[in-house]
Amino acid sequence: MGRWRERLHFRQVFRAELARGEERFPFAVPLKVSLLSDRPVMPFSNSHNLSKMNYSAEDEYPDLSLHNNHMASILTLELYTKLRGKQTSSGFTVDDCIQTGVDNPGHPFIKTVGCVAGDEESYDTFCDLFDPVIEDRHGGYKPTDQHKTDLNADNLEGGDDLDPNYVLSSRVRTGRSIRGFCLPPHCSRGERRAIEKLSVEALASLEGDFSGKYYALKNMTDAEQQQLIDDHFLFDKPVSPLLLASGMARDWPDGRGIWHNDNKTFLVWINEEDHLRIISMQKGGNMKEVFARFCSGLTQLESLFKSQNYEYMWNSHLGYILTCPSNLGTGLRAGVHVKLPNLSKHEKFGDVLKRLRLQKRGTGGVDTAAVGGVFDISNADRLGFSEVELVQMVVDGVKLLIEMEKRLEKGQCINDLIPAQK
Repeated sequence: MGRWRERLHFRQVFRAELARGEERFPFAVPLKVSLLSDRPVMPFSNSHNLSKMNYSAEDEYPDLSLHNNHMASILTLELYTKLRGKQTSSGFTVDDCIQTGVDNPGHPFIKTVGCVAGDEESYDTFCDLFDPVIEDRHGGYKPTDQHKTDLNADNLEGGDDLDPNYVLSSRVRTGRSIRGFCLPPHCSRGERRAIEKLSVEALASLEGDFSGKYYALKNMTDAEQQQLIDDHFLFDKPVSPLLLASGMARDWPDGRGIWHNDNKTFLVWINEEDHLRIISMQKGGNMKEVFARFCSGLTQLESLFKSQNYEYMWNSHLGYILTCPSNLGTGLRAGVHVKLPNLSKHEKFGDVLKRLRLQKRGTGGVDTAAVGGVFDISNADRLGFSEVELVQMVVDGVKLLIEMEKRLEKGQCINDLIPAQK
């Protein structure tokens, strides 16, 4: 693309991409950017080798004394000694798992994950690390717990009547991993290209409202790229140190791309943070329609993979397997952009969201300020609840938030509307 457009594009995606990475590790080490190229300079890499076994565990154990993440809280020298000689069948080691958390100490008041999986086997091979991380991150979810899956949109009660005077847009997204391939932090070029080919062929078989087009990042024309920027569909090379340190940006943009249906309401990112990132969205407050499309498209896509003898990574304990432990289970985030200018100023706003198991962010992503009192409100949980249950929490919670907003517009008290903890 032209030099001026390349710079414009980088500036447009920089803040959004940085914010998305910081969802799991806010306030990571600042990224250096070259002013000459306007391209992010990758400050980290995975370079572990078998020579580490020539040194003692004490020599190889990372300094985590100033770190604040779940991995750092759990990875003692004793545990590191137990795990450091292990690797999955694809060669992923515990040092690969933890590198992103080692390189990103985090913020003293914000505790996030600090580790990733390199393949499906990682969660078993390094269960002594992952199990307590998952339990801490997902509200006490234990190794013996069983995850629930429910992709029947008919089980959602209501959701088609969120007040359009307050709700501007609705979306549901998740991730999926294809069994038999390594995850993005560890996959080879050949694996990544095979995932792209398999996914594009499956998506090309979708029909009707799901008929669409694929755009490979490396082959886009200037016009196509600008249109995807204008539609807010485009993802670019990660600039978050969290994602870079985990190895997700290797060989960029090879094997990456974006597919969307003709109506621009169903979108799939290929080989970004996960093999597939699947999004259903539309303007207005009809979350039921958005969720129905999400479930239908997801189910159809899975059937097409199965017809080629492939399936999603899933088990009864962790649900759908994804790169970051924070997204295990459903991997689902259901959100609406909703106008709450009065409620957002109320002293109990944060407490109300916590009680409803919801979270807020600005419409520009994590750690962005709300503009005009418009917030992105979504479910806080991923694991231990079904897809229907999580979307139901958002639907019911947003209705209550709007009711509170209307009360405050009239100068009325909302104390009687404050909910009990869900």
